[in-house]
Amino acid sequence: MLYRIITVIGGLVFVVALFALLWFFCKKFLEHHGVTDQASDRATVLATWTFAGISVGLIFAVVGAFVLGPWAFYRTLRGHDVDVSDGAAIWWGFGIVVAALGITAIGFFGFLMAVGAY
Repeated sequence: MLYRIITVIGGLVFVVALFALLWFFCKKFLEHHGVTDQASDRATVLATWTFAGISVGLIFAVVGAFVLGPWAFYRTLRGHDVDVSDGAAIWWGFGIVVAALGITAIGFFGFLMAVGAY
């Protein structure tokens, strides 16, 4: 029973870590493209919608996260007046989603191995 509680708490920590990674990558993206006015707030909005896209995509199939996450990133980015082409915005979104999910997945599987659940 203790392992189940530890695994659930660990899972919640990694959900927070996924959002934190998305926020960090979105903030670095905005700074890279010259957005300095309210960069943290804009990164929060961008990360929130990207996270929502990933979450909805994971409900349908794992592949859906890699479609809906970048699409949500692109749609949200259009509202922030960042000078990036549509194709580049989608590819940046895809890269951010892949990097954040990859880092989180590696960490979570390592955690599961550490507690003996995997």
